Amino acid sequence: MKKIILSALFISLNLAAFSQVLPSFQLGLKAGANLSKLSTDNTFSSDNRAGYYAGIWTRIGAAGIHLQPELYLSGKNTTLKDASGQENKVKFTSLDVPVLVGTKLGAAGVGLRLNTGPVVSFILDDEQSFGQAAGSVFKGNFKGQNFAWQFGAGVDVGKLGLDLRYETGLSKIGKDGYNDTKLSLFTFGLAYRLF
Repeated sequence: MKKIILSALFISLNLAAFSQVLPSFQLGLKAGANLSKLSTDNTFSSDNRAGYYAGIWTRIGAAGIHLQPELYLSGKNTTLKDASGQENKVKFTSLDVPVLVGTKLGAAGVGLRLNTGPVVSFILDDEQSFGQAAGSVFKGNFKGQNFAWQFGAGVDVGKLGLDLRYETGLSKIGKDGYNDTKLSLFTFGLAYRLF
Protein backbone atom coordinates (compact mmCIF):
# COMPACT_ATOMS: atom_id res chain seq x y z
CA MET A 1 0.00 0.00 0.00
CA LYS A 2 2.84 2.40 0.87
CA LYS A 3 4.46 1.70 -2.49
CA ILE A 4 1.22 2.51 -4.32
CA ILE A 5 0.77 5.80 -2.44
CA LEU A 6 4.41 6.77 -2.97
CA SER A 7 4.17 5.83 -6.68
CA ALA A 8 0.97 7.87 -7.11
CA LEU A 9 2.56 10.85 -5.35
CA PHE A 10 5.69 10.56 -7.49
CA ILE A 11 3.63 10.39 -10.72
CA SER A 12 1.49 13.40 -9.65
CA LEU A 13 4.55 15.51 -8.91
CA ASN A 14 6.13 14.56 -12.23
CA LEU A 15 2.94 15.46 -14.13
CA ALA A 16 2.76 18.83 -12.35
CA ALA A 17 6.41 19.52 -13.16
CA PHE A 18 5.99 18.34 -16.77
CA SER A 19 2.94 20.57 -17.27
CA GLN A 20 5.14 23.58 -16.41
CA VAL A 21 7.52 22.62 -19.25
CA LEU A 22 4.84 22.39 -21.98
CA PRO A 23 4.09 25.60 -23.91
CA SER A 24 0.79 27.23 -23.00
CA PHE A 25 -1.30 30.16 -24.23
CA GLN A 26 -3.94 32.02 -22.22
CA LEU A 27 -6.15 34.99 -23.06
CA GLY A 28 -8.28 37.00 -20.66
CA LEU A 29 -9.94 40.23 -19.60
CA LYS A 30 -8.93 42.43 -16.70
CA ALA A 31 -10.30 45.52 -14.96
CA GLY A 32 -9.33 47.36 -11.83
CA ALA A 33 -8.42 50.53 -10.01
CA ASN A 34 -5.24 52.59 -9.80
CA LEU A 35 -3.81 55.27 -7.54
CA SER A 36 -1.72 57.80 -9.51
CA LYS A 37 0.84 60.31 -8.34
CA LEU A 38 3.13 62.71 -10.18
CA SER A 39 6.62 62.96 -8.71
CA THR A 40 8.39 66.23 -9.33
CA ASP A 41 11.49 68.04 -8.07
CA ASN A 42 10.17 71.55 -8.66
CA THR A 43 7.78 73.67 -6.60
CA PHE A 44 4.74 71.48 -7.28
CA SER A 45 3.54 68.56 -5.15
CA SER A 46 1.05 65.86 -6.09
CA ASP A 47 -1.66 63.86 -4.29
CA ASN A 48 -2.78 60.28 -5.02
CA ARG A 49 -6.19 59.99 -6.66
CA ALA A 50 -8.13 56.94 -7.81
CA GLY A 51 -8.56 55.95 -11.44
CA TYR A 52 -9.46 52.86 -13.45
CA TYR A 53 -8.15 50.50 -16.10
CA ALA A 54 -9.70 47.79 -18.29
CA GLY A 55 -8.45 45.67 -21.16
CA ILE A 56 -7.08 42.34 -22.33
CA TRP A 57 -4.05 40.22 -21.45
CA THR A 58 -2.32 37.20 -22.91
CA ARG A 59 0.12 34.82 -21.27
CA ILE A 60 2.52 32.66 -23.30
CA GLY A 61 4.76 30.38 -21.30
CA ALA A 62 6.81 27.24 -20.90
CA ALA A 63 9.17 25.77 -18.30
CA GLY A 64 7.63 27.89 -15.52
CA ILE A 65 8.40 31.24 -17.26
CA HIS A 66 5.80 33.30 -19.10
CA LEU A 67 5.62 36.40 -21.28
CA GLN A 68 2.51 38.50 -20.59
CA PRO A 69 1.70 41.28 -23.06
CA GLU A 70 -1.34 43.40 -22.13
CA LEU A 71 -3.40 46.24 -23.60
CA TYR A 72 -5.45 48.58 -21.38
CA LEU A 73 -7.46 51.74 -21.54
CA SER A 74 -6.54 53.58 -18.35
CA GLY A 75 -7.87 56.64 -16.55
CA LYS A 76 -5.27 58.20 -14.25
CA ASN A 77 -6.06 61.09 -11.93
CA THR A 78 -3.85 63.26 -9.77
CA THR A 79 -3.87 66.70 -8.16
CA LEU A 80 -0.94 69.09 -8.57
CA LYS A 81 -0.42 71.73 -5.90
CA ASP A 82 1.89 74.73 -6.10
CA ALA A 83 3.66 76.39 -3.15
CA SER A 84 0.76 78.82 -2.60
CA GLY A 85 -1.78 75.96 -2.31
CA GLN A 86 -3.42 76.38 -5.73
CA GLU A 87 -4.67 73.06 -7.13
CA ASN A 88 -4.75 71.68 -10.65
CA LYS A 89 -6.70 68.42 -11.05
CA VAL A 90 -5.23 66.40 -13.92
CA LYS A 91 -7.00 63.47 -15.61
CA PHE A 92 -5.13 61.31 -18.12
CA THR A 93 -6.77 58.82 -20.43
CA SER A 94 -4.10 56.58 -21.88
CA LEU A 95 -3.56 53.37 -23.80
CA ASP A 96 -1.10 51.30 -21.74
CA VAL A 97 0.94 48.43 -23.18
CA PRO A 98 2.82 46.42 -20.51
CA VAL A 99 5.07 43.54 -21.64
CA LEU A 100 5.81 41.52 -18.51
CA VAL A 101 8.03 38.51 -17.84
CA GLY A 102 7.09 36.32 -14.92
CA THR A 103 6.86 32.98 -13.23
CA LYS A 104 4.07 31.05 -11.55
CA LEU A 105 4.35 28.89 -8.45
CA GLY A 106 1.63 26.35 -7.80
CA ALA A 107 -0.41 23.67 -9.55
CA ALA A 108 -3.97 22.46 -10.18
CA GLY A 109 -5.31 25.90 -11.17
CA VAL A 110 -4.10 27.67 -8.01
CA GLY A 111 -0.89 29.64 -8.03
CA LEU A 112 1.11 32.71 -7.14
CA ARG A 113 2.51 34.79 -10.02
CA LEU A 114 5.43 37.21 -9.91
CA ASN A 115 6.13 39.50 -12.86
CA THR A 116 8.02 42.57 -14.00
CA GLY A 117 8.56 44.47 -17.22
CA PRO A 118 8.33 47.70 -19.19
CA VAL A 119 5.18 49.68 -19.95
CA VAL A 120 4.62 52.24 -22.68
CA SER A 121 1.66 54.62 -22.24
CA PHE A 122 0.15 56.68 -25.05
CA ILE A 123 -1.79 59.65 -23.67
CA LEU A 124 -5.09 59.95 -25.52
CA ASP A 125 -6.45 62.87 -23.51
CA ASP A 126 -5.41 65.04 -20.56
CA GLU A 127 -8.08 67.18 -18.92
CA GLN A 128 -7.11 69.81 -16.39
CA SER A 129 -9.24 71.95 -14.11
CA PHE A 130 -7.61 74.61 -11.98
CA GLY A 131 -8.68 77.51 -9.81
CA GLN A 132 -9.34 80.88 -11.40
CA ALA A 133 -6.36 82.45 -9.64
CA ALA A 134 -3.93 79.77 -10.85
CA GLY A 135 -3.80 80.95 -14.46
CA SER A 136 -2.10 79.32 -17.40
CA VAL A 137 1.31 79.28 -15.65
CA PHE A 138 0.05 76.40 -13.48
CA LYS A 139 -1.34 74.39 -16.41
CA GLY A 140 0.60 71.17 -17.03
CA ASN A 141 2.12 70.59 -20.47
CA PHE A 142 2.53 66.84 -20.98
CA LYS A 143 4.11 64.62 -23.64
CA GLY A 144 2.05 62.20 -25.72
CA GLN A 145 3.77 59.06 -24.42
CA ASN A 146 5.91 57.86 -21.56
CA PHE A 147 7.76 54.78 -20.38
CA ALA A 148 7.51 53.07 -17.01
CA TRP A 149 8.43 49.81 -15.28
CA GLN A 150 6.01 47.54 -13.42
CA PHE A 151 6.60 45.12 -10.54
CA GLY A 152 3.78 42.90 -9.42
CA ALA A 153 2.32 39.78 -7.92
CA GLY A 154 -0.89 37.92 -8.54
CA VAL A 155 -2.92 34.98 -7.32
CA ASP A 156 -4.84 32.67 -9.66
CA VAL A 157 -7.72 30.45 -8.55
CA GLY A 158 -9.22 28.61 -11.50
CA LYS A 159 -10.15 31.18 -14.16
CA LEU A 160 -10.04 34.15 -11.77
CA GLY A 161 -6.97 36.15 -10.84
CA LEU A 162 -6.11 39.07 -8.55
CA ASP A 163 -3.18 41.37 -9.37
CA LEU A 164 -1.36 44.00 -7.34
CA ARG A 165 1.32 46.08 -9.08
CA TYR A 166 3.51 49.11 -8.64
CA GLU A 167 4.50 51.18 -11.67
CA THR A 168 7.33 53.70 -11.56
CA GLY A 169 7.90 56.26 -14.31
CA LEU A 170 11.13 55.97 -16.29
CA SER A 171 10.62 58.89 -18.65
CA LYS A 172 9.66 62.43 -17.80
CA ILE A 173 6.14 63.19 -18.98
CA GLY A 174 6.28 66.97 -18.67
CA LYS A 175 7.35 69.55 -21.21
CA ASP A 176 8.67 73.07 -20.61
CA GLY A 177 8.72 73.83 -16.85
CA TYR A 178 7.53 70.30 -16.02
CA ASN A 179 10.59 68.50 -17.38
CA ASP A 180 11.27 66.62 -14.13
CA THR A 181 7.73 65.21 -13.71
CA LYS A 182 7.27 61.40 -13.67
CA LEU A 183 4.08 59.40 -13.11
CA SER A 184 3.94 56.50 -10.66
CA LEU A 185 0.98 54.39 -9.60
CA PHE A 186 -0.36 51.36 -7.78
CA THR A 187 -2.88 49.11 -9.53
CA PHE A 188 -5.25 46.46 -8.23
CA GLY A 189 -7.10 44.33 -10.75
CA LEU A 190 -9.43 41.38 -11.18
CA ALA A 191 -8.71 39.13 -14.16
CA TYR A 192 -10.83 36.50 -15.89
CA ARG A 193 -9.20 33.89 -18.13
CA LEU A 194 -11.27 33.17 -21.24
CA PHE A 195 -9.08 30.21 -22.27
